[in-house]
Amino acid sequence: MHFTGVIPADAPDPRMQHEELVKQMPIPVIGLVAQSSVQSTSLAVNSATDSAGFSAMSVSVSATLWRNPTDKTDPVNLEILDEHTRRAIEEVPPWPRPAWLIEQVESMRYPALWEAVQTHWHRDESEVTDVGALLTQHANYILMNQFQKELGLDEQHGERRAPMPERRITRPTTVVIDGRIVDGVEVAPDPLIYAVGATLPSGGVVTAVFPRQHLPFITAEFATHDQPKRDS
Repeated sequence: MHFTGVIPADAPDPRMQHEELVKQMPIPVIGLVAQSSVQSTSLAVNSATDSAGFSAMSVSVSATLWRNPTDKTDPVNLEILDEHTRRAIEEVPPWPRPAWLIEQVESMRYPALWEAVQTHWHRDESEVTDVGALLTQHANYILMNQFQKELGLDEQHGERRAPMPERRITRPTTVVIDGRIVDGVEVAPDPLIYAVGATLPSGGVVTAVFPRQHLPFITAEFATHDQPKRDS
C-alpha cells in the first residue's frame, strides 16, 4: 500500500468505501475458512457498469499471516523487510495521522496474504469469465505485484523481460467450500505461488493465490466471508 502527501488525522478510512460497495455484490463473498494463523484485514472491490447497472464485480480478501498465532510477539511472525519499507514504517511524520493509517502501516511488519482470495461475478458469461481464465488473471496479478525481483520485473516501469502467459496450464482438483468438496482447478506447479479456483453454486467463481512459502501455515479451504449487510 502506498500513501502520498499529508493525510489529515480525520480522513475517513478508505476501507469503509469498499465495504459499502461490497453490499452491492450479487453473490456471497468467499474467504479462507476461519483459522488462527490468518486474520482478515480488508476487502477490495473492482466493478464494471453499463446502462443496466453492474455488469461485473470482484471482491478481494486480504489478510495478515501469523506464523505463530499463539504468541503474536514472537519474532517468527515478522516479515523480512527491505530498507525502504523499514524506513516507511519507523519514520513517524511530525503531523498527526488517522488511526486507520497507523494500523495499516504497522501491519506491514507482518507477512500479508494480499488480495489472496477473490470472488468474481459476471452478469454475462463468456470465455474470459470461466474459472480457468479468472484463475490465470489472478495468478498473474499476484506474480506481477509481489514477485517483481524473482520475475526480472523492472519495478519502476512495470516492464518484464518476457510477457506473462495469457493462459496458464490448469488441471482438475477438488476444493473445500463451506465444508463441501467441489470440483475445481489449480494452476500447474509454480515455484512462487499456489493457485486454485472453483465455480460457485451461486453462479460466480472463487480464485485463490498464495505465495508458496506461506502454504505450511495456511489451511487452503474456503467459506462464506463475513461481509457488510445491505441496508434494508
